[in-house]
Amino acid sequence: MPAKKTPRRARLLVIAVVLLLVAGVGYGAYWSVDTVRASFPRTTGSVQLDGLSAPVTVKRDEHGIPQLYADSAEDLFRAQGYVHAQDRFWEMDVRRHLTAGRLSEMFGESQVETDAFLRTLGWRKVAQEEYDTKLSETTKKYLLAYAEGVNAYLGGRSGAELSLEYAALGFVSDYKPHKWSPVDSVAWLKAMAWDLRGNMQDEIDRALLSSRLTNKQIEALYPDYPYDRNKPIVRDGAVSALDGAYDPKGTAPQDGGAAQNGATDPGTAAPGTADPGTAVPGGAASPDGAAQDAPADQTGQGARTQLAALAASLDSIPALLGPSGDGIGSNSWVVSGEYTTTGKPLLANDPHLAPQLPSLWYQMGLHCNSVGEACPFDVAGFTFSGMPGVIIGHNQDISWGFTNLGADVTDLYLEKIENGTYLYDGKKVPYDTREEVIKVAGGEDRRITVRSTRHGPLVSDRSGELAGVGDHAPVGDVAPDRGKGYAVALRWTALEPSRTMDAVFELNAAGDFEGFRKAARKFAVPSQNLVYADTEGNIGYQAPGRIPVRAEGHDGRYPAPGWDSDYEWESYIPQEALPWEYNPERGYIVTANQAVIDAEKYPYPLTEDWGYGARSQRIDDLIQSKIKDGGKVSTDDMRTMQLDNSSEIAKILVPYLLKIDVKDPYVRQAQELLEGWDYTQDADSAPAAYFNGVWRNLLKLGFGNKLPKEVRVEGECLRVRPADESGPIEDLSGNPRTVRECGTRAPESAQPDGGDRWYEVVRTLLDEPDSGWWTPGSRFEEGEGDRDALLARAMKDARWELTTKLGKDIETWSWGRLHRLMLQNQTLGTEGPGFVQHLLNRGPWDLGGGEAAVNATGWNAAGGYEVVWVPSMRMVVNLADLDESSWINLAGASGHAYHANYVDQTDIWAEGGQLDWAFSPDAVEDATEDTMALTP
Repeated sequence: MPAKKTPRRARLLVIAVVLLLVAGVGYGAYWSVDTVRASFPRTTGSVQLDGLSAPVTVKRDEHGIPQLYADSAEDLFRAQGYVHAQDRFWEMDVRRHLTAGRLSEMFGESQVETDAFLRTLGWRKVAQEEYDTKLSETTKKYLLAYAEGVNAYLGGRSGAELSLEYAALGFVSDYKPHKWSPVDSVAWLKAMAWDLRGNMQDEIDRALLSSRLTNKQIEALYPDYPYDRNKPIVRDGAVSALDGAYDPKGTAPQDGGAAQNGATDPGTAAPGTADPGTAVPGGAASPDGAAQDAPADQTGQGARTQLAALAASLDSIPALLGPSGDGIGSNSWVVSGEYTTTGKPLLANDPHLAPQLPSLWYQMGLHCNSVGEACPFDVAGFTFSGMPGVIIGHNQDISWGFTNLGADVTDLYLEKIENGTYLYDGKKVPYDTREEVIKVAGGEDRRITVRSTRHGPLVSDRSGELAGVGDHAPVGDVAPDRGKGYAVALRWTALEPSRTMDAVFELNAAGDFEGFRKAARKFAVPSQNLVYADTEGNIGYQAPGRIPVRAEGHDGRYPAPGWDSDYEWESYIPQEALPWEYNPERGYIVTANQAVIDAEKYPYPLTEDWGYGARSQRIDDLIQSKIKDGGKVSTDDMRTMQLDNSSEIAKILVPYLLKIDVKDPYVRQAQELLEGWDYTQDADSAPAAYFNGVWRNLLKLGFGNKLPKEVRVEGECLRVRPADESGPIEDLSGNPRTVRECGTRAPESAQPDGGDRWYEVVRTLLDEPDSGWWTPGSRFEEGEGDRDALLARAMKDARWELTTKLGKDIETWSWGRLHRLMLQNQTLGTEGPGFVQHLLNRGPWDLGGGEAAVNATGWNAAGGYEVVWVPSMRMVVNLADLDESSWINLAGASGHAYHANYVDQTDIWAEGGQLDWAFSPDAVEDATEDTMALTP
């Protein structure tokens, strides 16, 4: 829960709990045992479920993973809703309150600001529009059946019968869950799209960096993608000069169709990529784009304050969904049967998301007793509690996996607001408004006004920090007078109704690559990389999504001037022109958030803020090492690759560190740990602990201390020379004038985060030993750096930091003791009373792996070593024998604390193991521990 402090009602809760425990044998003992068990689901016998046309069988294995068998599709999804609610209703209820901006109804006043921000975005409003105007009638029937199943479980249950969390909440609140709606399911797609929204944070950060760095310095921190070293996903092909259709073989277009949403085909001429100097953050055009060494602070104090406040608002949302940044990503790859020991394709996937308890995913099988047109589903995989269907997995014919494509689908627009209007092409246009009422548990209702321009909602309205914006720096002659500052509007493809929910069901029932691509064309947001394999031996890839084409000169890297129509989106990339591959000659496809395709070979800019390919190229190298000289890849090899924890930055940096002549024997002792190290980051590795300590301190000394407070870790303070050099830089005594600045960014999203973008930054600078980045202070001094001196300082600082954290004896150091995973319930487990947190949370686990490793147990170098994102699940699908596939979830099937399946998969996950994945009726029957019949 993203509350900043524990509200009064939560404090009352802990008092009530303590009083009950003090009671000892009586009611206290009853509450502590019986209440915890009251919500455990029934998994055997027969249960009546209204609305069913025929019985549905629910078979669960020892881990509580259910396989459902029904005669009709609607019965199947009605049963799915019932079973999801059995195990995960608290999670589902919180999610729908999140997406609707109604958290205050459950948790009180502490959530009002978060609700106001989410109401401004309007996720629920857009989801309702999708349901009403976009989705097929079949999809609506499935959604309605699912909702009926959820409501059937809710009927007659409340408080402790639903979950321990409701029992705790019941001591201080009369909150009662309302019925589930089909739109509740659709809205969750907006939350996932937000989590995977692309480069919006980079866009904000670049604008904020302009307060201290020049354009040239900013661009040095966002280097070009290294296409020559880290291969893109799609490597061959061309775009037809006739209609813009992408052909993976470079021949004729193979897939026709109209451009999405009626957008015109922009043709083959690529929109120009603007020089950073031509469209500065404040929207002022540089006359010639050449002033790269001038201070980049053209956004002005007002706009910077708006953006800093917006960044703070964004931080409150990831408290539930997970941190955004360079680390969020995923791995998936598929290998053709020509190169596997099974003779058929193998497919692996492990999405990287924030650790949560319960896990984001829920494993499940959905099986029609007789598969046909009326009931087309025989599918199993990972589902979202609260949504029907399977998101990632396989059916009887095909398998698929997702990774985040990272397309630039958001733009921030600076808006000149005055007297109920915004400026657009020299005219004052009335902005739209709507009123929202936020109901607050234990408090008075709050009313907010949501303002929107043609570009979207004014997200800058949603922070108290935006009141009374200060002085204004120049933005150039073409910008309007700032007055009291510019507002910030968000344009985002997910705020436009789409058919993504249709795509989920079509993907579940697809039987071949054509059906897979047809489903993908409806997958508008979030834009994902989809890998494919089938039982016939084919492999493939499709990039789906609604991706804007911007006007020439607007590259989406900085907030755009909303008053100038030259910065509008012109259209969307036609679906038939999005990159895809089918049975490429190399025999495998790797997607791990790297560039989709070489920008010089593709006319439509997708983004410039890719992951930089450290993980993807490592996977590529591992596959190549197996198949060279006629070798084959096995299912065990696929699982082993998922656990590869090699540090790519260590391979670059350690040779430089070992050349440093360290005089201090205490530091030299630590330096010796790196001699002969193989760069693997096992949990028990002392060299990995020390290297990552050096990496963290190098980034802080060389970069972090030079960045503005808006992107540094909250509470970390520095004495810095003022950014405004127009005044005296010395005090009356002749000493350098400094001010105290404290960071404002949440630790999990601060910079420099140490992801593979920073690998590329440092890789380049290692060949520039005098670069100003190598100065250890808070100011960039051109040509005054000393690379080796800063490396030596980083080694020294790391030695002392790890001594404090791990002890003096380096023989006892281990990476896992620094790099720990805690699983926290995402509501009462994060900001609730301590005793309740103890009831709901689990951990720690000492983990290997690391940032931008294939085993991506990510950490933010600016914030600390704790694990902040993980492979949220892992799967390996064997298309030769689906019953020989394997899967593992981060936690367990159950959302009920102290249930046997609450975290029963976590130890296996942490050790790199996977569970057998039964799919065929015989295999499921052999694995079944409990059977329940749902009857009409």
